[in-house]
Amino acid sequence: MYKKQTGFSLVELVVVIVVVGLLAAAALPRFLDVTDEAKKASIEGIAGGFATGVLSARAQWEAEARPSATIGNERYNTVDYDGVDFWLTRSKSNSGVSTDFRDGYPYGINTDSSSYPTSVDDQACVDLMENLLQNPPKVAKSSTAADDSNNKYSAKADNTNSTCTYTQLEGSTAHNFMYEIKTGRVTVTLQ
Repeated sequence: MYKKQTGFSLVELVVVIVVVGLLAAAALPRFLDVTDEAKKASIEGIAGGFATGVLSARAQWEAEARPSATIGNERYNTVDYDGVDFWLTRSKSNSGVSTDFRDGYPYGINTDSSSYPTSVDDQACVDLMENLLQNPPKVAKSSTAADDSNNKYSAKADNTNSTCTYTQLEGSTAHNFMYEIKTGRVTVTLQ
């Protein structure tokens, strides 16, 4: 006895392929948008953690009655925050000259208590991110960040304005956040 085999016709297969293609075309832009939104949320989270670290270091300094170190005839603000010694900003020199900075915001790492930073560079920005965050993403100076695909952020200093800008390296956007050392402000810019 002959048994007839059944299956999909060529027309039915073409219709199914077209429908699946239309669904994929409609879903792909939404998927890409979700990815970009995740990257935005990621940098906002890192920036929020950084801002919390900045304010926590300042609060620690206030709680310890504003400790300082003496170098020559000058006193400089410093604090041990979470096991790391930080140099902090100061608003006036000992002679009363204004520095255009607000008191008590992290400026650099105090490695030897003998030289207060007089400028900010890319490495100082890297050091700040690595030491203010509990679990920092991998960050490198802007000049070398592209050399290692494991780097998640690049750090760029602007000595004139006393800022550190941290740019997210993942994806094609240039989301970043800026730390204004003079005021302790952290600002996110989404591209």
